[in-house]
Amino acid sequence: MEGGCIGQGRYVVQVKKFDEFAVKQIRGPYVKLPLHPDHCATVEELVDYAGRRRAAGAILGADLFAGAGGLSQGLVDAGIEVVFGVDHYHYAVETHAARFPGMSVDWDLATSENVQRVAEVMRTAGIEVLAGGPPCQPFSKAGRSGIRYLVERGERDPIDARRDLWRAYLEVVQLARPKIVIMENVPDMALDNEMFILRSMIEELEQIGYSVSERVIDTWRYGVPQFRQRLILVALRDNLRFDWPEETTKKVTVWNAIGEMPEVEGGWRPPGGADGWAEYKGPRTEFQRHMRRGVSPEEANRLYDHITRPVREDDREAFELMTAETKYSELPRHLRRYRSDIFDDKYKRLDENDLSRTITAHIAKDGYGFIHPRQSRTLTVREAARLQTFPDDFRFSGPPSAAFRQIGNAVPVRLGAAIGEAALHALQRGSKKTVQAREISMVLANWYRDLPEDALLQPWLRTGDRWKILICEIFLERASREELRMIWPLIKDLPGPVPGQPVPEETLKVLRSVFTGRRFEKRITRLEKLVEEIRQDPDALWQPRISREQLPSVNPALIDVLELSAPTADGDGNRSEEPVIVAKGVLRITTRFQGMDTETRNKLSEGRLSIARMLGMNEHARAAHLALFELSRTVCTIESPACHVCPLKRKCQRFGLPEDDGQKELF
Repeated sequence: MEGGCIGQGRYVVQVKKFDEFAVKQIRGPYVKLPLHPDHCATVEELVDYAGRRRAAGAILGADLFAGAGGLSQGLVDAGIEVVFGVDHYHYAVETHAARFPGMSVDWDLATSENVQRVAEVMRTAGIEVLAGGPPCQPFSKAGRSGIRYLVERGERDPIDARRDLWRAYLEVVQLARPKIVIMENVPDMALDNEMFILRSMIEELEQIGYSVSERVIDTWRYGVPQFRQRLILVALRDNLRFDWPEETTKKVTVWNAIGEMPEVEGGWRPPGGADGWAEYKGPRTEFQRHMRRGVSPEEANRLYDHITRPVREDDREAFELMTAETKYSELPRHLRRYRSDIFDDKYKRLDENDLSRTITAHIAKDGYGFIHPRQSRTLTVREAARLQTFPDDFRFSGPPSAAFRQIGNAVPVRLGAAIGEAALHALQRGSKKTVQAREISMVLANWYRDLPEDALLQPWLRTGDRWKILICEIFLERASREELRMIWPLIKDLPGPVPGQPVPEETLKVLRSVFTGRRFEKRITRLEKLVEEIRQDPDALWQPRISREQLPSVNPALIDVLELSAPTADGDGNRSEEPVIVAKGVLRITTRFQGMDTETRNKLSEGRLSIARMLGMNEHARAAHLALFELSRTVCTIESPACHVCPLKRKCQRFGLPEDDGQKELF
């Protein structure tokens, strides 16, 4: 299954709501697929089959949360034979068992027993490639804090009866130790405030000898005709170097992908039920020919699964009025059955000259967001499959609604193929990756801790004192070095508030006398507001997660700085988060060090990922993050950077140094 947060996948029970306006789900032909000729009914049969395939030179793969097998098919196209698929949706398991050899099983990976079963199967069958998209589930801060504590110390969490599925996936890696690990998920899995899941995975995989590369990818850059961003993580055993596959700048448009398919009416069903087909005249574009590559000559004139929902008459009228630019709110009032202020994109006609919007599992329930570019109906099963780059000979078990759900949950086949090919190439090349997050983090942290205080431009960040950090960020953030030398010692020695107590009046008098004049008027006003907020709630500043409701004068960016540099914990086990902060100048460091542009690309995704891959999730990470702040201001400056004193100089890509230069030690 493609990754997604809990509540969006099939690992939760969803409450069905009655919609008096909804189009009734017409049960279409039920596709019953035969098992693959090399299907294995038992583990023993799989081990025997896998042994024969390995003897023939095959590299074997497993796909967890496999769904119908979009990623599996991509790996097969890349040259990896997927012989083991695991999912917890029976229609998807049936589809996988029909398409791929070996075993396809319905096992719930939320249980430790099944995690161990999967790892044992992989070991005994000699499976060297593990792929999958584990859904990300929400968990408490206390639980996250406990995981971090163990990760930082190189320990493992105890085996629970049920667990977060991303941790189940990681545990399979730890137990089976495949050569290649490929994980796919939604970008949101990694882009929470502290990027906790991603950084934990980087840390734990590096601890057991894997190199880790991760990136948020626009799938259209790998020939997928839709806008779909995915997070891809690739880990290679024995610390091998991974190079991302080359991207294309040419889009495959919707019409390029599906424009040759015959016209059909909404609700049309071919004679012959599940075995019926629409008459097909042949492909016209390179993409279409690629999608037809597996179709036998005997079936060259057949297009299977070219069926969709019936269309209500009022919907048909609405569809006919729409272009690709039409918003739902622009339709005549009598054709709007939903609130247009909430569902402004409820109906969406696809633009034939552009990418499709993201195909999701929701298409199984509602196709209104995927109206055919020219015909007054929603997409057919086969059209949706094409937009996910499933080949035309790939069929889906179950009724049409199950097929739509499998398609929407899938990893685009072409994306899987591109990543699989790159991973195999890395395995064959065998070059080592010498730069790891844990080592970078340690070097940065040690450099930062060893700096004398008078060399720092933000010495307050090293105090661990939230009050002093807050005051200095308000008054000294843009101060010159001369001003720092005069004022910092004064603030450093001033008594501040303690939990449960207001700010000492004497401290306020000193601050008011030091920061005078028009330059500081607004800052003094801000200080006065802060003092009043602390007086009303004397514990607010020392909570693990500072509340803006309690301290409205402290903006979110400053809250992140406080929690990063001065973490606290409460009696319930909640500890301060370790946010990944895109501070001014830090992306300049990651761009130079990693040899890739992270300054002009999306700072909230690629930029934050570039920082996370230099930190990991370990005991050095907080100090390393503060070191990046200091480096950006004192060493890695815009003009004339002092590279000779930079702790990262030996591996900085700014100098064009090779990734593998024969050095066993990083720095």
